[in-house]
Parts: sequence; structure tokens; C-alpha cells
Amino acid sequence: MSLRLRLTLFYSGMLSGFIGLLSILIYAFVSMLFVNFIDDYLQDNANLIISHLQADLTGNLIIGSDLLLLSDDVFFQIWSTDLRLIASSRNSAQLTHALDPVSLGEQVVHFNDVEIDEEYFRILSVPLKVENQPGGWLQAGLELGEIRFTLQLIRIAFFVSATFAICVSIVLGWIVIGQALSPLAIMADITNRITSTNDLSQRIPVATGSGDEIKALALNFNQTFVRLERLFNSQRRFLADVSHDLRTPLTVIKGNVGLMRMMKTFDEDSLNTIEKEVDRLSRLVGDLLFMAQAEAGKLPLTIVEVDVGEILLEVFEEMNVISGGKHALHLGDFDQARVYGDRDRLKQALLNLGANAINYTPEGKRIELNLTQHEDWVECVVRDEGQGIPKEELGLLFERFNRGEKSRTRHENRAGFGLGLPIAYWIVRNHKGRIDVETQEGVGTAFTVWLPKTQDEESLPPLRGISPGVKYPS
Repeated sequence: MSLRLRLTLFYSGMLSGFIGLLSILIYAFVSMLFVNFIDDYLQDNANLIISHLQADLTGNLIIGSDLLLLSDDVFFQIWSTDLRLIASSRNSAQLTHALDPVSLGEQVVHFNDVEIDEEYFRILSVPLKVENQPGGWLQAGLELGEIRFTLQLIRIAFFVSATFAICVSIVLGWIVIGQALSPLAIMADITNRITSTNDLSQRIPVATGSGDEIKALALNFNQTFVRLERLFNSQRRFLADVSHDLRTPLTVIKGNVGLMRMMKTFDEDSLNTIEKEVDRLSRLVGDLLFMAQAEAGKLPLTIVEVDVGEILLEVFEEMNVISGGKHALHLGDFDQARVYGDRDRLKQALLNLGANAINYTPEGKRIELNLTQHEDWVECVVRDEGQGIPKEELGLLFERFNRGEKSRTRHENRAGFGLGLPIAYWIVRNHKGRIDVETQEGVGTAFTVWLPKTQDEESLPPLRGISPGVKYPS
């Protein structure tokens, strides 16, 4: 049984139960009103009849001639103590037995429904007293034909209206629930197509302006598909890049080992080359391990008060070593500033930005580091005079294994593994900071790192010129 049918049946069943219960309560209330009205009417007529009765000295009832003309719709009979019919109304003259034989003889007022000649009557039996002694009985009745017919019409009306309402509710429920669940059917179809074709570019169509839970689920599915597609493409790039990055050093190592084996001697240049390639493989494995631990939440940060100026000076010295004197490295504005953070990770993030500037800046060009202290934030800027970043690459700037165009790098072997900027982004974000990017092709690029002075800072860093198209991973 489909979910749509189950929900429709459940909704219709609930509505049927509610309508049935409501109809029963209304019918019972109307029936009670009719009964109360009839009982009051019979009681009034019985009191009127009793007021016209008299008794002789012996206690026998005396019936006046005007009593028989009291009513045309009320049937009544007057019985003596020895159960003889003393008087009756004209409309009950043909009856030779009591209107309610069961209640005749009882000493309490009693109402009862009785069938007489296939007609239903409401009968009131009243014991008569003469000086506190039994004097007979009065039975007054009213025919229930019209009232029973009216109640039957009410029952039919309730049944027809309830049936119509339930049928309409089933049809409308089927339509409305079908429309509400249509995104789920589309989701199932699209997920099946994705499973069979591995095409993660498909999306679930969602109407704008709707805010129900199923539409929200469809939007979440689309966002998940976007992330999965991005991760899938990143994985494919990862496999291509890592296979290349692993193949090259392994080929170099194997070639040098084969050369030394053939020459049967250790060659210093070959050993240096092997050592460099091993270091390169170690950096790749270290970066991959860092990203895996970071994404799994297994990389805790040791938060202490650190001197950002001291860290930036160490980064500047290491950048001189990496550059080998082939770039014009400068320290610009430099304030003394302290923040709370993990010293090693902050140094790693700033060094990654500095190494990225060296990789994408031609020899002889200027690279500048700046440190500025604001009221609640510390601003670190790494500015270069490289080729800038094309607009089509800005959206992938902080994606893993994205290394940009090789034509922008100074040397192919300096291109890195495409993990430096994602690692820097993760470190800064987990310090509650932000990285801004300003770039212009042919002029250069500036990466600005904003770090809060305290980790409980709720304010946002100042907005600077962020290049359009830059997307930050979630």
C-alpha cells in the first residue's frame, strides 16, 4: 500500500469518525429536545385535565362534560381504582384497553413509549389522589408519527451529508496529498536515475515561495547533491592529481636507485634527488592526513595566547628560504598583536599563504606581509605582484586539489598539491576568523586573514574588497 493511499485512508477515517460522532451527538440532542417538548406538553395537558376533575362524597371521580372538549391532539383516558374506564377523549373512544397497560396501577408518574395499532405514542401515566387516597389514574398520550418522521428525515440528511462529505474528503485528500507528496516521488525517481547513471548534476524542481517541510527536504536534497557533485568531482581531480604527484617522485626515486645499482656506487646527486622526492611525498601524505583528521573532527586545537607578530616574522624568514632570494620579500605595516589560538596551526596557515604567493609570483616581483591591529580584530595580509587569479578559478579557490593554471606558477614542481589554501581556510575558520581575497589579473593578489582577539568575539570583521565569485566551503 502506497504512502499516498495510507495517508488518504487515515485522513478519511479520522474525518469519518469525527463526522459520525458529531452526527450522533446532534441527533441525540435534537431527539432529547423533541422528547422534552412532548413531555412538557403532556404534563401541561394532564394538569389541565386534572383541574377539571371533581370527586363526590364517597371519593368517586366526577367527569364534567367540558372535559371531553379540551384537546384534539392529546389522547387521554381516566381509570377508576378498580381499573374501570371512566372517561376518554373523543380521539381514543375506539380504544377499549389502556393506553399504557404496563404503567396502569403504578403510584408514580411515568412516561413511556407505546405502540398502538402500529402507531407510536408517548404516554404519561399519572396516579390520581382524593384526600391522599388513591382515586384512579389518568393516562394522556400524544402520537409520535410526525416527530418520528422528522427524526427519520434528520437521520437521512445526516447520512447523506456525511457520506457526501466523506467522499469529497477522500477525493480532495487524494489530490492534495498527491500534490504534497509529488516532490517525494520526484526525489525517488531522481535518486534512482543518479544511482543508475552516476549523474550528480540532476536536481529536484522546487516551486519558489513554498515553505512546507517537503519543499524544505527537496531543497536540502539539492544542496546535498551539490556537495556530493563537488566532492565527486574533487575526488576525481584528487585521483588524477595524486596519481600524477605520486608517479613522478616514485619514477624519479626508482630511476636513481636503478642508476646507483647499475653503477654500483652511491651518487650524491642521486641521493639528494631521492631525499627531495621523499620529502615531497611526506608533505603530500601529511597534508592529506591533516585534511582527513580535520574533516573527521579529530584534530583538536590548543588555544593559548600567542604573539601574531612573532609568528609572522618566523613565516617571513621561512619564505626567504623557500624563495631562495628570487623574490623581493618585504615587511610592510607591522603592529604588535596578540590573539588566542593554536600557534602551530596559525603559523601553518600563514606559511601556506606565503608559499602560495611564492609559487604564483614571477622571480624578482614583490611579496609583502602586513600586520595591523584593530579594536577587536587582527588583520594579516599577504600581498603579491603575481599574475592574479582568473574569475573562472575564484569559485574553486578553497577547494581541495585545486592548483590553478600551471601557466601561472613559477615552476611546475612548485605547484604543490592543491591543499595549502583549503588547510589555511580550515585553520582560520576554526579560529572564528575569515579569509578575504582581492585579486586583479596582471596586477597581483592579496589574501587577508582576520583573527579575533578573543575566541568569544561575536562581532564580524570589517568588510573589505572580496573578489566576486569567491566561494567558501561549508
